Amino acid sequence: MNAMKYKGYAARIEFDAEDRIFVGHLAGVRDVVGFHGTSVEELESAFHEAVDEYLAACAKLGQQPNVPASGKILLRVPPEVHSAAIMTAESEGKSLNQWATALLSNAAHCC
Repeated sequence: MNAMKYKGYAARIEFDAEDRIFVGHLAGVRDVVGFHGTSVEELESAFHEAVDEYLAACAKLGQQPNVPASGKILLRVPPEVHSAAIMTAESEGKSLNQWATALLSNAAHCC
């Protein structure tokens, strides 16, 4: 799956069959920021405008914009999964963080 990305923000896109438009929302932010378009070009332009307006509104209000992620993640997994992950990472000559980062990057189709 491909995602629209701009200035570190990503969009979740859906097609509204009734109105025959693409509807998008910024993913991973606490505020509801939406946009729409009838073509890919229009949708992309509206997405960029939505991000720029969101950042401008935050600056005007003196609020920090919600950034998509901090880079820290806490997972709770069964002990046997944790042990297997450590052994797999070590067998590949990686730390658990390096191994998990590579695995998550591949699964998320990024970086």
